[in-house]
Amino acid sequence: MKSYLWSRYKEAKRVTKELVPSIMSNMLNPDAIFSNNEMSLSDIEIYGFDYDYTLVFYSKHLHTLIFNAARDLLINEHRYPAEIRKYDYDPNFAIRGLHYDVHRALLMKIDAFHYIQLGTVYRGLSVVPDEEVIAMYDGSHVPLEQMSDFYGKSSQGNTMKQFMDIFSLPEMTLLSCVNEYFLKNNIDYEPVHLYKDVKDSIRDVHIKGIMYRAIEADIEKYICYAEQTRAVLAKLADHGKKMFLITNSPSSFVDKGMKFIVGKDWRDLFDVVIVQAEKPNFFNDKRRPFRKVNERGVLLWDKIHKLQKGQIYKQGNLYEFLKLTGWRGSKVLYFGDHIYSDLADLTLKHGWRTGAIIPELRSEIKIMNTEKYIQTMTWLQTLTGLLEHMQVHRDPDSQMILEEWKKERKKMREMNRNFFNSHFGSIFRTDENPTYFLRRLSRFADIYMASLSCLLNYEPDYTFYPRRTPLQHELPGWSDQLCTGTFRIPFLQETVQIK
Repeated sequence: MKSYLWSRYKEAKRVTKELVPSIMSNMLNPDAIFSNNEMSLSDIEIYGFDYDYTLVFYSKHLHTLIFNAARDLLINEHRYPAEIRKYDYDPNFAIRGLHYDVHRALLMKIDAFHYIQLGTVYRGLSVVPDEEVIAMYDGSHVPLEQMSDFYGKSSQGNTMKQFMDIFSLPEMTLLSCVNEYFLKNNIDYEPVHLYKDVKDSIRDVHIKGIMYRAIEADIEKYICYAEQTRAVLAKLADHGKKMFLITNSPSSFVDKGMKFIVGKDWRDLFDVVIVQAEKPNFFNDKRRPFRKVNERGVLLWDKIHKLQKGQIYKQGNLYEFLKLTGWRGSKVLYFGDHIYSDLADLTLKHGWRTGAIIPELRSEIKIMNTEKYIQTMTWLQTLTGLLEHMQVHRDPDSQMILEEWKKERKKMREMNRNFFNSHFGSIFRTDENPTYFLRRLSRFADIYMASLSCLLNYEPDYTFYPRRTPLQHELPGWSDQLCTGTFRIPFLQETVQIK
């Protein structure tokens, strides 16, 4: 039996090696647009955009600025120890979509089924042993009532907060650094207070204008100039599409940024511009009227009967927006980077089509296209199939071999995580399942892409078709063609491409 099992192992290795070249000949395009729902651009008459991380992208310096400013606010206004100033921002620590247990001060990655990915739970800057995580949560499942609320927040008894937007990366890192300081110095503290203080400090970096002033003062340092943003807007305008901008950022900040990346005439491209909208409240609060902002940034008291091209408006609400523009339903496509604040209400309550901007997508696909990743993932899937089939052999010698294979599989899973982020892995997958982040992305975004520039690769009447991914009960019948010997390799080519 030992000889038989190892012969099957060697045969699986050989088949995997032969599969790799064919997989590499069909790589994914990092500049492609991916579809969760069928959607034709020929049906879209109006295009809407968020500003930050949608129309404009920021350099790596911005997160360092936010981290440092919030850290200093903790020290100067919240009386935190000055020693936390020794911590610097680490751009390689956190990823988007993580959950934070407010009461336990734990940062972690959770999959689409509310299971914690063991090995990705951090207290401060140190990983928590799997045994301790399992003891704390009576397993690795987080009950629904403990998960974050609809918008990813910890409220009304929810103990988890989900960090969904790109601006949250410095917040997660600062939380972890301060936790680390308290733990290393044996300082007793209340995790709930720490979470609130860090959240308030990050908020104040925005609200008090610290971030906005810094960017405006050195716009070339913080904004990544991209002429493709103008190219996208010009293409849509040339095809007679109406366009609007709804952002939470202030008027002068948006104006300077758009002049830098699009040009002084940027307002001529938009039919409606709305600033300081306070999304997601903008999509739900029917009470707040629009206010006109003049060229000097002064708020006017005029009653708004029409949203005029070339004019900037503040606040307001979507219900009034729909009444004044008549832009309703599936003829509107809105792009944003925050799955909750930008997209959720629009698709669930108002029937707009939605596009998510996921900058991490481009770098992850480039990793997935490398030979090393393809070799690792193909063999990992093959080894998993081998384990599944050979577990029927229950004699001691066979079980000893299977244990060796399980150890190898565990090591390869860790390798797979390290391809993306050494602490948390990919933002889209845990070891096997989609992440909770991807679950929400699939629910609230009709299409998703790395940046708006991806639109330049498609004609204005292009139809996006979602790829039919096989269900678990469909796999055996579809993978017969990949059978080798006495066990199946479950649809390897498709699996590797998706991962």
